[in-house]
Amino acid sequence: MNKDRVSLPALCFSLAFISLLSLAAQSQENVPPRSKNGSASEGKRDQVLPGPTTTPASPKTEEVRLAVDLVVLDAQVLQQKTGRAVGFMKKEDFVLSEDGVQQQITHFGQDSLPLSVLFLIDRGGCLDPFSEKVRHSILESARRLKPQDEVALMAFHNTTELVTRFTRNQDRIIDGLDHLPPHDEEANHCFNRAFYDAAEFMRRAGNPDGRRVIIVITSVTSYFDCSGPSGDDARRAILESGSVVCGIIPKSTGQRMESGIMRTITGIGGAFKVRSSNLNQLAEETGGEVLTDKPDNLDHTFNDLIGHLRTRYVVGFVSTNPKHDGSFRKLKLDVVPSLQKPDSKLIVKTRRGYIAGRRRTTT
Repeated sequence: MNKDRVSLPALCFSLAFISLLSLAAQSQENVPPRSKNGSASEGKRDQVLPGPTTTPASPKTEEVRLAVDLVVLDAQVLQQKTGRAVGFMKKEDFVLSEDGVQQQITHFGQDSLPLSVLFLIDRGGCLDPFSEKVRHSILESARRLKPQDEVALMAFHNTTELVTRFTRNQDRIIDGLDHLPPHDEEANHCFNRAFYDAAEFMRRAGNPDGRRVIIVITSVTSYFDCSGPSGDDARRAILESGSVVCGIIPKSTGQRMESGIMRTITGIGGAFKVRSSNLNQLAEETGGEVLTDKPDNLDHTFNDLIGHLRTRYVVGFVSTNPKHDGSFRKLKLDVVPSLQKPDSKLIVKTRRGYIAGRRRTTT
């Protein structure tokens, strides 16, 4: 075994451990002033959180977002054993409840909504998850999208930077991938700030009538909250944006070491009430998934993810709770018991709840 190949990652991980302890101690202090548009970053390219796009939300969409009378879920059905997506299901195949109260499904469809896909690429930490193979896989997955779909690129470590706004132009995506910020092994994986800014960007710039997806490309799944919006703030922003969070993790020996260390120290920090953000938990709560594979297999992994997104169902209902009080409401969507078989159990991945909007009063 080459000792030099081991010593550098070991030193990097030791430094990361020390810096994380310092970061955790300072996480509630020295919060940087946020700019007028809500972002704490000052990227060299496009600013994060642009204003509304040239295609504003329709009055009908705006009314739905404010009153939350119509709640729309993005759901995926998988075979538990094989992980294969299940298509061709009907509205009658599902049962839905909100806070334990059964709801009537009034809207149903499959693969009818355009996609707004934001690739959120980690540029901090000991290992760089973005390689030429990852770049190739992102481009191939973008080529598999439909003409009405759109793609944006955002990078993060200590700050977030919007590299490419939503576009359908392949050349702009290529240019954005060629101009990502450099990897900085001394920088942090500031998930809380990245998720918050990504959610705000999706809410303002994503197609209001489409399916919003954030695909995080990183080497770790948990990290202490940096200064700025807390992980809870980011979680709420993600839920309010209606985005599904997914993750792609290029697997390697070094990646497993770094991710394992991060899970351990954030777990220890949690015992002392130190806040952290977790990609797996957010994906689970929004109905997304986190896929891990070797770099050589990432074309297939991205293809699976896009395929899963294409076989998702749109499930809508009007809540029996008429209050518009800003409360969090738990949701549970399952397939009907008659479809469940011992040898081929079906699981439903969708968001676990939503935040009821407050009705605005006009003067």
